Amino acid sequence: MTTILVTGGTGTLGRIVTERLRADGHEVRVLSRRGPEYPVDLRQGGSALDAAVAGVDTIVHCASTQRGGDEEAARNLLDAARRAGVRHCVYISIVGVDRVPFGYYRSKFAVERMVEESGIGWTTLRATQFHDLLVTLFRGLARLPVVFVPAGVRDQPVEVAEVAERLAELAVGAPAGRVADMGGPEVRTLTDLARAYLRTAGKKRPVVSVRLFGKAYREFRAGGHLAVGQAVGKGTFEDYLRAGGGSSRPRGGAA
Repeated sequence: MTTILVTGGTGTLGRIVTERLRADGHEVRVLSRRGPEYPVDLRQGGSALDAAVAGVDTIVHCASTQRGGDEEAARNLLDAARRAGVRHCVYISIVGVDRVPFGYYRSKFAVERMVEESGIGWTTLRATQFHDLLVTLFRGLARLPVVFVPAGVRDQPVEVAEVAERLAELAVGAPAGRVADMGGPEVRTLTDLARAYLRTAGKKRPVVSVRLFGKAYREFRAGGHLAVGQAVGKGTFEDYLRAGGGSSRPRGGAA
């Protein structure tokens, strides 16, 4: 039986990865800052992190935040993994981190390189945005009487459970390097997706496209964050909304 550590294991993605792996009979340790099993702040490292990693065969690194600190967290995790003799690190990244000059994407790309250069067997999966991220965005924008969205930007949202299933599969396999990207089934404009959310939420708001500026916006407009050739996801945005994802209460927080 394989012992697997899931970082961010109480978050939107990590929680489902943990469920899938345990259902298949694997011993899974859940690491998160406030979790009951291994409450560790990866940015701090220390003996608690070493204890969480000791005896682990594989790490699935889902922990991430847009508030900063991902690179420091990855450095501490990988150092502890090397000391413990971990054989495989599976990392979830985002499609376009090497193309879109957006701060959070740059950090994710830096962590990709750290994983690759760690000396540990590695696998990296890039996925497009999860449905719940768009719902969170639109919910915030809908607080105003007019919903403003970036003009000309499309998105390809993917169902988080499908990404979790793929990560669980990769975690029990051999290190595979950079695997094929994983995108949702449809590429749609943010205007169209916002209107779909508003319909489900029962909110009547005009949706207005606004042209923005900057290199990151140009790359988003150019589709640098899309995986058109890897539209392998099945669940659509409307499927997610019909399942309750567009309700006033979100289904889960970020990892």
